[in-house]
Amino acid sequence: MNEIAFLEQLVRIPSLSRQEAAVAAFLVEQMAGLGFESFVDGAGNAVGMVGESGPLVVLLGHIDTVAGEVPVRFEDGKLYGRGSVDAKGPFATFVCAAARAQRAGTLRCRVVLVGAVEEEAASSKGAHFVVDNYQPQFCVIGEPSGWDRVTLGYKGRLLVHYRREQPAAHSAGELRAAPEALVDFWNQVQRHANHVNTGREKIFEQLSPSLRRVASGGDGLHDWAEATIGLRLPEGIAPETLAEQLRVTAGDASLTFEGGCLAFRSPRTTPLVSAFVRAIRGAGGQPGFLHKTGTADMNVVGPAWGCPIVAYGPGDSRLDHTPDEHIELAEYEQAIAVLAQVLGELK
Repeated sequence: MNEIAFLEQLVRIPSLSRQEAAVAAFLVEQMAGLGFESFVDGAGNAVGMVGESGPLVVLLGHIDTVAGEVPVRFEDGKLYGRGSVDAKGPFATFVCAAARAQRAGTLRCRVVLVGAVEEEAASSKGAHFVVDNYQPQFCVIGEPSGWDRVTLGYKGRLLVHYRREQPAAHSAGELRAAPEALVDFWNQVQRHANHVNTGREKIFEQLSPSLRRVASGGDGLHDWAEATIGLRLPEGIAPETLAEQLRVTAGDASLTFEGGCLAFRSPRTTPLVSAFVRAIRGAGGQPGFLHKTGTADMNVVGPAWGCPIVAYGPGDSRLDHTPDEHIELAEYEQAIAVLAQVLGELK
């Protein structure tokens, strides 16, 4: 298997959220060619299975991407392209590592690879679908961490859609305009976050709001203003509780919510983490541990499965969703070697 050519082909196939059918079909074909049992499941996930005995290990990565075309090209030892880091690079690492371990005769576990759909759409459709289908002893989530680090936790999330409609307001009148009411709400959200964050120095422990979209308009008789606000939640804040607090703050504006999930943190002292530490050190690296301020499918399956779990994959997450998204090919190869070693230790 040409591991770099495989990654390039994977990145070249467009796969926006809810448009993953072509890339799922490609992956099923490629995994079948490696001797894996492979199929597209009921959610549209690309699934591959390999290994005959030992503990069940689920390698769960997502194969959808955000919008924005990044021309696919090789340059200075890097592969550019949308999804190269987030997160086709990590899922290609999963496929190649499982194939290496199987080929070398070192695979001591049963591996289920899941190329999940709709992770970027906030629905996490693919991850929710597999929760009841598998009960693994170990799980690795495919997200960029760098080849020599593993991610142990992600913040929670709540998306808030605000809309206010009211009679048209004259700029010289006393009635505040709908956009002004929206700004008031945003300022109240920020003040609430500042209150929650008092004494919390680490970003992972803070409530972090972001203004994602703003629009306003009117027809001469009625005005409207709307916005989408993203909230990253620390441990201890439930999305349902926060939603109720925001409803009170919004007054007579309309609020709808989506993508709510709790923060999740996995312990460092598990056999899975130990296997990664040994493999990274064996490859000449100094292992590091991350707690991410974003959200991933770990938030969905981690609490449900209750097994040792980490997120791992090559790439710099600061390049996620950017016009400069690219992966270092040497790091990709290092990550494959590390994961293949880990799969040889889990028994």
